[in-house]
Amino acid sequence: MRVDLNFQKFGSDGQRLIIIHGLFGSARNWRGIAQKLSKSFVVYTLDLRNHGESAHVDDMPYSMMADDIVHFMQQQNISSAKVLGHSMGGKVAMQLALNHPERVDQLIVVDMAPVTYAHNFNDILAALRSIPLDTVSSRNEADEILKKKIDVLSLRQFLLQNLESANAGGYQWRVNLDSIENNMSNIMGFPESDKNGTFSKPTLFIGGGNSIYLADRHLEAALALFPSAQVDIIKGVGHWPQVEAPKAFSASLQPFLNQ
Repeated sequence: MRVDLNFQKFGSDGQRLIIIHGLFGSARNWRGIAQKLSKSFVVYTLDLRNHGESAHVDDMPYSMMADDIVHFMQQQNISSAKVLGHSMGGKVAMQLALNHPERVDQLIVVDMAPVTYAHNFNDILAALRSIPLDTVSSRNEADEILKKKIDVLSLRQFLLQNLESANAGGYQWRVNLDSIENNMSNIMGFPESDKNGTFSKPTLFIGGGNSIYLADRHLEAALALFPSAQVDIIKGVGHWPQVEAPKAFSASLQPFLNQ
């Protein structure tokens, strides 16, 4: 079943650029970058299924999430677009390019590879579940609870963007924690059955030099599926190069988009 995706649109003239967020993220994470890019492109930032304002559903295989993007493009009368995905969104973007290459003019993957990773995010899920949504009185109180399990302030701030007031009082999560937990093996993997083809159009992988997600050992798999890919590793940053080194990220992204 395809899901109608919530989205934000920036700009009114130029080629279409679709931006896909990562796990626990949303369209709003990319608002600042989208606003800057909207001077040259019409930019769409999406909420993936089980994230942001998009529907909560049981299933999250990458093939379905890629089909959600196709459905969105059909709704918006977008025949093809430049597509950028970060983290889990990078896997969605890669799946889209492999399954529907006619829909993708250029592919940008930020700190992700088409591989299965050994770790998971169950510790983060457990930390989020430790917040008593019915009784917590403020976002600050929620942060104090989360601090007991997650000591990195920037990560807590990112995760707590998903906490919103509930109509009946208390708080609720904008992300579907149950579905994410049940689909964790899918999220951390990359479907073998869809690795038959390759995507030969212009592709750029941007990685963080301190990140584990686009290490040297992952590049062989990336280049096997995306043989024309360029790779740019930004030194001294981790999994969020667009946040940690915005100037270097822009210097890598902008010339590629302008090709």
